[in-house]
Amino acid sequence: MTVEVREHQKTPLWRNATFLKWVAQIGVLIALLALFALLGREALKNFNQSGISFGWKWLSDPTGVDIREGIDTSPDSGVRALAVGMVNTLRVGISGIVAATVLGTLIGIGRLSKNWIVNKLSTIYIESIRNVPLLLQIFFWQAMALVLPQLTTDDVGTYWFKASNKGFGLAWFRTDGGFWPWMLFVVAGIVVGRYVSRYRHRIQEETGRITYPGLSWFATVIVFAAVGWFAWPILRILAPVWHGIASFFRALPPIVYPIVGAIASIGFAVLWIRNFFESRRTPAGFGKLTDDDWFRVIFAGFSGIALAIVSFVIGGFVLTTVGGDKATVAELIGRGIANVFDWFGRSFEVTSGSPIVGSRPEVIVKGAGFVNFSEGGVVMSVPFFAIWTGVTLYTASFIAEIVRGGILAVPKGQTEAAMALGLRRSQYLRLVILPQAFRIILPPMGNQYLNLMKNTSLGIAVAFPEIVQVGTTILNQTGQSLPVVLVWMGFFVTLSLGISAIVNYYNRKMMIVER
Repeated sequence: MTVEVREHQKTPLWRNATFLKWVAQIGVLIALLALFALLGREALKNFNQSGISFGWKWLSDPTGVDIREGIDTSPDSGVRALAVGMVNTLRVGISGIVAATVLGTLIGIGRLSKNWIVNKLSTIYIESIRNVPLLLQIFFWQAMALVLPQLTTDDVGTYWFKASNKGFGLAWFRTDGGFWPWMLFVVAGIVVGRYVSRYRHRIQEETGRITYPGLSWFATVIVFAAVGWFAWPILRILAPVWHGIASFFRALPPIVYPIVGAIASIGFAVLWIRNFFESRRTPAGFGKLTDDDWFRVIFAGFSGIALAIVSFVIGGFVLTTVGGDKATVAELIGRGIANVFDWFGRSFEVTSGSPIVGSRPEVIVKGAGFVNFSEGGVVMSVPFFAIWTGVTLYTASFIAEIVRGGILAVPKGQTEAAMALGLRRSQYLRLVILPQAFRIILPPMGNQYLNLMKNTSLGIAVAFPEIVQVGTTILNQTGQSLPVVLVWMGFFVTLSLGISAIVNYYNRKMMIVER
């Protein structure tokens, strides 16, 4: 009997699945890069035909405009004006996220309340707020503030709270000379309190005795803060240290910063590849990687190398500063870091004052009989009030439904078990239900945080000087539309990725670890 051995024929490339996968992915990547290159070339061509130059000189040129509110109402350059807009955006976004989270959680719990009035009020709030366009709500709150009484000479004086059509004055706290030295004590208390909390938690697990680890952490921070309130002047000895660090960064060659950026890019890529391989490890060793897996690994390595090259390219860009001299981006980064440490050094040189002082808003008469608020307390302008109230209430209505859905997703047996142990409603919500519900709540709640931060751009409709409104003013003056839009995109992409990273971090921390 003869055995016929057939020669294995190699699969043609046009029928090879592996080859086709790689060609498709690389082709899409090349097509995408080519599209961006084409769009960029056409944009530059249109700029040249319109007599508009593409560049970044406007970042250092004086703006010649005043900004209504912010950290600097008379910025001396375009980059300073954009920084004011960024800070204003963060003011609305961060405070709005905190307020919307608290309010949305309370409304969501109220939607499940057995109290008929609380339940119906929560339902009315959700259904009315989320079904009205956000822009209309912003206009509504602006109109509500503008119908308030005007400030007159009869209102001159100091108040705990004062409402008018020029804004809302509230008593508030402000930092004084010793704030940053005192904050060093507070940070030390947070670090030490973490170790104290872990120790108390370990004792509780070993002995079963209630040791209040969370309360111990809070008490440690309070003790350090109280000691630092009186002892912060002794940290004046650190002022030369901060100035020395500033001198060190000022003396570094500018090439160091692109090198650090390149090393960080390649390091992150290597770390990602390492973690990716570890995630594919099995008790028997590494599993077989698919073509898609290899493509992701190669793409990560290529991205790390590309970002390393970009760091050198960007670091070598030459810009004109406000003072008129020319410097590379790397040199400006070094100066900026050194200036930050010098600022810390000057903060630690202060020997008088308190870390925090309270102040109340004051209505005064300015030049030509103009009545307005002074610098005391905190004044919430009408545009800030309109945009902040609008985005906060609107986002809270969606967060409320997310919280309600997350609570309902927890098995009913958990509630019954908590009630059988004699826990009150507030106790089993705080200790049993909400910790489990947050595993379900966090991902969609992160999307609402992103929406809130991006919705702050609607402040342009009420003349609030956030980054889009400030950028529009610069765009109209300089005609540099594409660079300004690129700054907008970079800012919001950075914010979105930062918020996503924070939410994903806590999402991973709260995941159930399988044994």
